[in-house]
Amino acid sequence: QVQLVESGGGLVQPGGSLRLSCAASGSIFSIYVMGWYRQAPGKQRELVASVRNSGATYYEDSVKGRFTISRDNAKNTLSLQMNSLKPEDTAAYYCNARNLGTADIWGQGTQVTVSS
Repeated sequence: QVQLVESGGGLVQPGGSLRLSCAASGSIFSIYVMGWYRQAPGKQRELVASVRNSGATYYEDSVKGRFTISRDNAKNTLSLQMNSLKPEDTAAYYCNARNLGTADIWGQGTQVTVSS
């Protein structure tokens, strides 16, 4: 089973940028959809952005125009470029891989803190 490891989180000022990366231990070519979720303290985990193996993308309304998800099947990586960050983007970010009929695969998470 593929394992996922996130990196790239940290502390950034409002208006700044971060790039999150998710490295998979095996091929992601056939994985139906991969995504980034986030969970702030006291809140439910929410889907931020996803990309299907067809290339189709989804973005949560609050990140449209600021975040860009990309998937590199050759390098087995998933990335999330986050620009114009806001304090409300502060959360633990998790990489997810999903295939139909099988359990989701999650990474361990990486913390993003947006604060001055």
